[in-house]
Amino acid sequence: MSKPKTERALKDIEAQAMTRMIRVSPQKLNLVAALIRGKKVSTALADLTFSRKRIAGTVKKTLESAIANAENNHELDVDSLVVAEAFVGKALVMKRFHARARGRASRVEKPFSNLTIVVREVESA
Repeated sequence: MSKPKTERALKDIEAQAMTRMIRVSPQKLNLVAALIRGKKVSTALADLTFSRKRIAGTVKKTLESAIANAENNHELDVDSLVVAEAFVGKALVMKRFHARARGRASRVEKPFSNLTIVVREVESA
């Protein structure tokens, strides 16, 4: 006997991909996530390809994973996909110390982030 299967959290026309423990602050990652929110998938990929932000490559890989999930797992049409949601969450923060003058030390925080991208199929008008 096993427990019953949980219901799918997303709708049938949606697919998602998550990347956890990205070594960048959530504030910086949210700037790149805001760049692609609500855009068509092809436009979002082009924007991320030519973005000068360091983390844009990781966001692009996550978006490509969401597209592949939509195509292979949920049989959605890739040409009609839109980035429905792109949200950022906080993960752990490593605390380190930096040596300063007169034998003192100051704290250095190294934050990590989580990224979730949800793509949705829209009907062509």
